[in-house]
Order: sequence, then structure tokens, then C-alpha cells
Amino acid sequence: MSTFHLPHCAYADWIVAGPIAPHADAIKQHFADGRYALSTVASYLSNIAHFARWARSKRLRLCRIDEVSVTEFLDEHLPHCRCAQPVRHDRRDHRAALGHLLFVLRARGVVTLPVKSAKPVDEELRRFDAYMDRVRGLAPKTRSQVLRIVGRLLRQRLGDGVVDIASIKPAHVRSFYAQQAKLHCKPGGAGSVVAALHSYFRYRSSLGDQVHALIGAVSAPANWRLATLPKALTAQELEQLVSSLGRPGRSMRRADAIVRCAMDLGLRSGEVARLKLDDIDWRAGTITLRHTKGLREDVLPLPASTGEAIAAYLKSERPQTSNRAVFVRHIAPHDEPVGPDLIRKTIRQAYGRAGLAYTRSHLLRHTMANRLLAGGSSLKEVADVLRHRALSTTQVYAKLDSRSLVEVALPWPGSAS
Repeated sequence: MSTFHLPHCAYADWIVAGPIAPHADAIKQHFADGRYALSTVASYLSNIAHFARWARSKRLRLCRIDEVSVTEFLDEHLPHCRCAQPVRHDRRDHRAALGHLLFVLRARGVVTLPVKSAKPVDEELRRFDAYMDRVRGLAPKTRSQVLRIVGRLLRQRLGDGVVDIASIKPAHVRSFYAQQAKLHCKPGGAGSVVAALHSYFRYRSSLGDQVHALIGAVSAPANWRLATLPKALTAQELEQLVSSLGRPGRSMRRADAIVRCAMDLGLRSGEVARLKLDDIDWRAGTITLRHTKGLREDVLPLPASTGEAIAAYLKSERPQTSNRAVFVRHIAPHDEPVGPDLIRKTIRQAYGRAGLAYTRSHLLRHTMANRLLAGGSSLKEVADVLRHRALSTTQVYAKLDSRSLVEVALPWPGSAS
């Protein structure tokens, strides 16, 4: 166990006198292991001490500390706090600090994990979530959105009763869709409601339920998926982006390697975040993608520019860590891999440094498809590189294939050629 020296917390006596006193050292050690800055730890400990004082005043036993008590503290005590100054009142900082507190207490086995609801609808949603994860390979954010929509329908129609799909009629589905469409005002929002409902009904169909009438009860709003051109960087914009790489600065080598992975390999943000050191074969010049959206492993050639950017990051900037992820956090908590959100943020920042008014990281994937087509690759080859499960997904890029479109273009009426 590492030694952790921390300036005396202004409210240390609140921790010692409260229900979490036996675990105060373990909490400090948790922050030491994550290599948090002393100022951050001091702030978190003061917030935990504030909660400990409140818990003592409520005579809250240690085993009763959970998300419910934390929410009660944040919602009822913090806005009207009259504790001795200088107590902080920042809700976000308190929530973050108490999240660490719950993690430590559960790791030590003194606080139980949240009890999963045994209501029939909640159990049904867990089974449906497992199906979307293991069978369809949907991303966590996609599954979460689908579960929210389907959960609203099931709770509205079934309440706390058993899940009887036969009790849901097409009229119920249409009425529910009309309600939800008003809540999803963004472009494509209503379509996401239909997609979620259809996904659940198809799942029930796989279990043998007769749900064809429910599937046909609502249809997706008109959305001409192939009506617009997929946005991609122009050759000049791509050159701007490439020219902006290689700048000195904090975490810049990691940023260069991330941009190269998206630009040269067309990787999704989640795929970049999940890369492991063992996935790169430096001798063979290949990189293996595991746990992809297509639920398969793919081996891709590693371009020299991408390999050089990754190698520069590994040699000169990657922190010492036992974690096998290629891209790891440079700030606390250390020894943890980065997430997809940081990958997207890094690419957005790269656009800004290059003077490009773009924000979507997926733009680099479209750009790669455009470059492949411009270089003479077929749609099938583009589909293989992008790892699409169906060629129809790649068809949208056909309109970017200027070389082939010229050959099939008809002369303008009345023109000489």
C-alpha cells in the first residue's frame, strides 16, 4: 500500500465522529491509488466530511448509506445547508465525492450493491438488454435509449403486473407513439421511437409471440437515407488537418495517434478506445480489432503513418501503467483506459487546431471511404475496410464515387455531348 500524505482536512473531525470513521484511511488510500491531485482530494474529503456530519445528525447507520441517502442529502440538505462555514455547496463536486465514497464502501463489503428491482417489467427489460447486447451487438448508449422508450410503454400499459404482450394492442402502440413523438422534437427523434418499438417487438417475435400487428401499428417517418451526400473532408481540409498534427504540447502525441487511427483506419470512437497493446503486431504491420460493432474480430493493415504516431505516443508520452490499453488517462483516476467520449473530444479539438468548423468524429470515417473510392476501390472493398455487415450500408458512398458516376452520366438535353 502506498503512503499518502494529505494536509489536514478542515472537517476531519466530522469524518472521525461519523459513521464512516472506520473507513477514513481506506478512502484516502483510494485517492492515493488513483493519483488524484492534492487539491482535488482535499475538496472531495471536505465534501465527504460534510455528508458524514449530516449522516451523524440523521443517525444514519453505515449499512444505510447508498444512492437513496446521497440523493436525500443532495436534494434536501445541500440547498438549505446552514452548516458552519466555509462548507462548500457545489452539487456536482458533492456528487462526485460521494460517488467515490460509495465505491470504497462497496469495495470493502460494508455497503451492499443496489438491489435490482424484481418487478416483472424490470426483469423483462434486463432480458431484452441482454438480447440487444449479446445477439445484436448494440452499443451501451443505443441500448440505454431503446430501454428508456420500451420501458415507458411497458410501464404505461402493464404497471407492476406480469408482462403479457397479448394485452398490448395496436391502438395502444399508436397512442404511445403519438405521445412520445411530441417529446422527441429533434430531427430523427420520432424515428428513434419507432426503431425502439420495432426492435422490442422483433425480440418478442423471436420468442414466439404473435406481434406482427404491433410491428405494423407504427411506421418510421419519411427519412430518405440516401437523399443527401455523406459529409466528408475535402482534400484541402484533410491537408489542413494533417498539417496541424505534430505540434508540441500536453497530450498532443496521444491526440495525433487518435486522429490517425480515425483518419487512416476509419475506426469508430469506441474501437479506438478499446485498442490494446496486444492488438498491434509490429512485425507483421497489422492491428486486430476485437469486440467491434459487428461482433467479430477484424485484422487490418497498420499504415506507416498511423504506426509512427502510435509509437511516438507509447515511447514519449504514455504514462507508466499496468493497464494494457493503448490510450490511457493522463489525469486521475490514473491506470484507466480512456473512453469513447474522450476520443470524440480529442478529434473535435484537432478540428479546432486545424481551423475546421466541424465537430463530428465520424466525419473522418466518411472521409476515408471517400478517399478509397477516389483511389479506385470498389464499394465491396470499401465495405470490407469499414467492416460493414451489409453492403447496403455502404451504398450511400456510391454518390461520392465521381469516377464511376461520370461513366454513367447522360448528356444534358440539347447539349452537344
